[in-house]
Amino acid sequence: MRDTGHGVGRIGRRGFVTAAAGVVASVLAADAATAVAGHGAPRRELRGMWLATVANRDWPSQRGLTAARQRAGLLKHLDTAVARRLNAVIFQVRPTADALWPSPYEPWAECLTGTQGKNPGWDPLGTAVREAHARGLELHAWFNPYRVANHTDRSRLARTHPARVHPGWVVPYGGKLYYNPGLPEVRRFVQNAMLDAVRRYDIDAVHWDDYFYPYPVAGKAFGDDAAYARYGGRFRDRAAWRRDNTDRLVRETGERIKKIKKHVRFGVSPFGVWRNAATDPAGSDTRAGVQTYDDLHADTRKWVRKGWIDYIVPQLYWLAQPLDLRVPANYTVLVDWWADVVRGTGVDLYVGEALYKVGDPAQPKGWQNPAELSRHLDICAKYPEVKGNIYFSATEIASDPLGAVAIISERYRREG
Repeated sequence: MRDTGHGVGRIGRRGFVTAAAGVVASVLAADAATAVAGHGAPRRELRGMWLATVANRDWPSQRGLTAARQRAGLLKHLDTAVARRLNAVIFQVRPTADALWPSPYEPWAECLTGTQGKNPGWDPLGTAVREAHARGLELHAWFNPYRVANHTDRSRLARTHPARVHPGWVVPYGGKLYYNPGLPEVRRFVQNAMLDAVRRYDIDAVHWDDYFYPYPVAGKAFGDDAAYARYGGRFRDRAAWRRDNTDRLVRETGERIKKIKKHVRFGVSPFGVWRNAATDPAGSDTRAGVQTYDDLHADTRKWVRKGWIDYIVPQLYWLAQPLDLRVPANYTVLVDWWADVVRGTGVDLYVGEALYKVGDPAQPKGWQNPAELSRHLDICAKYPEVKGNIYFSATEIASDPLGAVAIISERYRREG
């Protein structure tokens, strides 16, 4: 889910330093007032963690465990969330076009038994919903719409996998397999597969991450020529057609969720930069090597403004540090930008936090500070538009690198 090692683009405009420094200065200036006045009345915030199953990142700890051991491991993660004073778990239930529930559309997930399509002997999603709610936790079902496999060998997929039954739906790219977003039948199918879980279970939300069209791979072209020739004639270029394909998936899914269960929310967690200001004056004062609008063909800002989603969780996986033109982005600058995007729209803003970077010696020095993520909460507190924070991911919530989670948990305890 979290591709954060993208290249850094050039500085594109002279105003970057002045504008970004102004945002940082305004937040720092507000610190003194906050210290005197306090944070005011406690807000009902969403305090969540992602629980990733792809490649057994967080759970199950390994493939092929008994149903009892899998269940025990899942419940331990839920108990840890409660102990850390979180109130939501974002549970990955469709990691690679397979399912963590008995789906009529797709095979059982490989991450459970090691064999895609093999019944694990229990219902992980059903159990997660029931046990999360029993603990006072929200359960957001996290789906990846288009990823089929983290390899290109179709023979490794379950015999009945739709990607084998409909080989024309699939595009190999960058060593992985993806469903082709440009095919109307694919968009309808992936919606049907995901919405089956909405019908069956009392989930609180449908949640997507940052994968729409895949992240660019240098020197590789995504093979959708035939689909573009058939469906792209009215668009000015292929990029506009691809963005429309993604728009359709988002808009249609949101509409269908509300028709099935009006109370179920729909949220997206995109890469944190929509567009750099050097590319578009409406963009953020960043220099990220990836821009969701241009590279993933995901116009995340539009989805907020149109009200197609209920919440957005930009992955702001950067430090809140003094302005440094050598880094692609600044946490403070991006919180300010996203707060402005959601203001007045009715769409809730939660901030995605890079807990997995804390204490990692391969990361910049600022990530060795156990209070970095608590500083992020100080910044978010300045913005009424920020309604909470979500941490990647459950493994680090449990392991508590550098004691950073303990700091956050104590803060949550004090704030209520």
